[in-house]
Amino acid sequence: MSHSSSLFPLVLLGMLGCALNGCGASAKGTEAKTAVSTNASPSEVAGGNEAGPAQPLGISDQPSGGSAANRPVMNGPAASAYAAGMQAFGKGDLSGAETQFNKAAEADPKAYQAFYSLGIVRERLGNAAGALSAYGKAISVVPDYEPAITAYGLLTAKRGNADAAEQYLRDRLASMPQSAAVTTALAEVKSIQGDSGAAQRLAREALKINPDYRPAMVTLARDHYRARRLDLALYALQGILDGYGVENPPRDKDNPDALLLRGLIERDRGQRAAAMSDFQRCLQLRPDLVEARVYLAAYYLESGNAAEAAPLLEGALRYDRDNLLARMNLGDAYRLLGKSDEAAQQLDWVIKKDPKLAPARYSLGLLYLFAANISGISRKQALDRAIDAFEEYKQLSPRSGPGQADDVDELIAAAKSKKALLEAKEAEAAAAQAEQQAPADDGSGNSQPADAGGAQ
Repeated sequence: MSHSSSLFPLVLLGMLGCALNGCGASAKGTEAKTAVSTNASPSEVAGGNEAGPAQPLGISDQPSGGSAANRPVMNGPAASAYAAGMQAFGKGDLSGAETQFNKAAEADPKAYQAFYSLGIVRERLGNAAGALSAYGKAISVVPDYEPAITAYGLLTAKRGNADAAEQYLRDRLASMPQSAAVTTALAEVKSIQGDSGAAQRLAREALKINPDYRPAMVTLARDHYRARRLDLALYALQGILDGYGVENPPRDKDNPDALLLRGLIERDRGQRAAAMSDFQRCLQLRPDLVEARVYLAAYYLESGNAAEAAPLLEGALRYDRDNLLARMNLGDAYRLLGKSDEAAQQLDWVIKKDPKLAPARYSLGLLYLFAANISGISRKQALDRAIDAFEEYKQLSPRSGPGQADDVDELIAAAKSKKALLEAKEAEAAAAQAEQQAPADDGSGNSQPADAGGAQ
């Protein structure tokens, strides 16, 4: 095992329609905005006759089937707050974004985009109930508002209520059967449930409704990926990112979700350079995609480049503060950069959150074994903690068979050796001090301290 912490695979990719929570949905059509604009002016965000409607976070505001009619336009004060929220989000300031989107909603109770974006931020902050409430308010203003409908359904599925999510989306689809977005969200839910056949069928139905609907194309690929049909996933992604020749050009060569998914497949196949390139491009387009940050940082850590890894992971935590992988690897990055106290803070947080996460114990053991100084504990205490951490790692991650390669026993031996040397030096120093202070015989039968004597 390398002395850079191992990464657990992310079991579930972000879902279509959750926009900025994991793999956000790519927008439909050439005019759609798929990334947060940190330079948008209030007038650009507010819309109106010249600028068009405000765009929500990370997903197209235009219906995937049919047209938008009779949708309210944000008033001026709401638009200003909304623009400030977009800028805050672009900087990773989720609390500031939440505050501004709240202000927008208070300034204009019909600002449905503000309610939707508020839901996205709350979802990122771990407030699922608040997110669902915000999505519901957006839908109450515009009943066929697809971004909020899909986000509501997919968050419900993410919370472990896939059956309820399916029923919710089917009920919505009954009143808006030409919605490629809701059909695609339903395909995602079926994929999450493990029903790949239904997922593929629904995604293709979405493409019949709207042949240019890119999120449905990504869903087809993502379902193949979940089912480990990697060649089929790559073939689907090729149509999006590269095309199939002159007569079939790429549908969306800068689709961040497709780039992220291809990067994950390349990572699984050991194609380091290609994966890094896709993750880098993905983050240029969507800096908020946490998975791309975590995996790209992992590559840097594996090569010992903690200076490149740390900012990526710090950014990941601005968008997902409870991400265990990001915190665990940030602890490793800080350890390699000599920021021992900061490393201990991150790793202790991870272990408190998930005491059974074995690699965090391993990383903590490395920190205590090699750190020159950690506030509040002596070097001997640090070595004791290193031994304890490695022993706990062994219990949590036992060898799967005889002879399995693992350096943890060597690390435990090294920690015990360092502790023994430290104790030997302490004993030697104590003996020397005792000898210096012991009374000496002056030959007359009288004893005096060894350092006594001399004229008074």
